[in-house]
Amino acid sequence: MADFNMILEPGDYKNNSINVVVEIPTGSNHKIEWDRNKACFMLDRIEPVAFAKPCNYGFIPQTIDEDGDELDALVITEQPLTTGVYMKARVLGVMKFVDGGEVDDKIICVVEDDRNNGDAIKTLEDLPKRLIEQIEFHFNHYKDLKKPGTTKVEKFGDEKEAKEVIKAADQYTVFGRVSPSQKKLLVMTLKELGKTVAMTGDGVNDSPSINHADVGIAMGSGTSVAKEASDIVLLDDAFPSIVT
Repeated sequence: MADFNMILEPGDYKNNSINVVVEIPTGSNHKIEWDRNKACFMLDRIEPVAFAKPCNYGFIPQTIDEDGDELDALVITEQPLTTGVYMKARVLGVMKFVDGGEVDDKIICVVEDDRNNGDAIKTLEDLPKRLIEQIEFHFNHYKDLKKPGTTKVEKFGDEKEAKEVIKAADQYTVFGRVSPSQKKLLVMTLKELGKTVAMTGDGVNDSPSINHADVGIAMGSGTSVAKEASDIVLLDDAFPSIVT
């Protein structure tokens, strides 16, 4: 299977076009997630049937949202899409969402070339009001049986706000599934180019230059620290201590 974070970019979101990889089809209660480190899909859990997804659920490659995962996308189609398929999608807006106190926004989009409806859906206003209500209800309540009250849809934003969210998540280049030798070569090359490299581990700043780093190497909970300081984030819990 291809590593989507290696072969795909977020897309030309400034011109309303993004790449989206589907994880969960519409109507499925299987919580399928992309495992960045193993470069494959994983069935994380089975949700109650009552909380099957009201639309296709996926992610935008080469992005990182504030929760440390790829930026999520909700793809509206008339029929379910297949896990593992990717497409060019048109941005409609964003669902501002909080999960367990963390920002976990969802970009709302449609397939860019839909000849069945003549590309009729251009904005959020073109979607059925009932569908928006179903999406809002789903994400407000889908964890109620185990963690009630931990999720909240704050609002729905337009295309402009969605692009701002994507832009913020596109500030970091994510390298996943890179061997130690490849990482070592990458770091050496970056240093030769005059880039400042910093490493974080488990939330502890292991490098005094972290606040001025061009490149952050994140281990475990140190991801957020590296994200704040760097343009490039290497994500791997087993990263060897090669940065001095």
